[in-house]
Amino acid sequence: MAGSQNKKGSSGRSYRGNAGLTNKVQKKRGLSASSRRWIERQINDPFVAEARSRGFRSRAALKLEQINSKYQLFKKGQTVLDLGSAPGGWLQIVSDIIGLDEGNGRLAGIDLLDVEPVAGALILKGDINDNAKLDELIAYIGGKADWVISDMAADTTGHRATDHIRTTALLEMALDTAMRVLIPGGGFLAKCFQGGAEKSTLTTLRQGFEQVRHVKPDASRAESVEIYVLATGFKGVPENYLMLEH
Repeated sequence: MAGSQNKKGSSGRSYRGNAGLTNKVQKKRGLSASSRRWIERQINDPFVAEARSRGFRSRAALKLEQINSKYQLFKKGQTVLDLGSAPGGWLQIVSDIIGLDEGNGRLAGIDLLDVEPVAGALILKGDINDNAKLDELIAYIGGKADWVISDMAADTTGHRATDHIRTTALLEMALDTAMRVLIPGGGFLAKCFQGGAEKSTLTTLRQGFEQVRHVKPDASRAESVEIYVLATGFKGVPENYLMLEH
């Protein structure tokens, strides 16, 4: 079975898929079966353990680290805009790579939730559809970015088609921001759900970027429909592209 194959985390340590699930959560009043299963996955997930041991705020940090390791996205001194930043794992990874603590590059993020500070980065609490917030972010990065990244996802309903549509809407919002701020040759990385982006969104991506691919890092759970769209080599806003109204 696939779940019993030996695998390696991003640190190179081996573990045994679902066979490692040994800790169980006792049934408690007010705790649903789905919540109990989620907690069990968390406490038995080797990537969660690795993220904690390395001081990352979430396992999502490992996802970005793995994608960057394979595709070499970020470079020292670059400017990066992070949409949907909470709890800040992606900010941690990018900050280290671009050399923010040494005074290199620029990093800004936004989320509806509170995010603990990251030294040298501007982090706003708010909605990317809020023009004032978006203008503040764009002003801070000097109007242009080398990368726009987004780990935004809508709260899941359990209905796959609905969840796909809602998360694709967030993908479109992130892409719209990327169209506004990316420099020529810039890149875009954003979460979507398996099945990929909607056809119209993929068409826009292929018109605006030299290369578009879907990626799924090892730190994404195998059973999850989560995947990322990676677009590199920004060519410019397509002629027929209509900016979203904020």
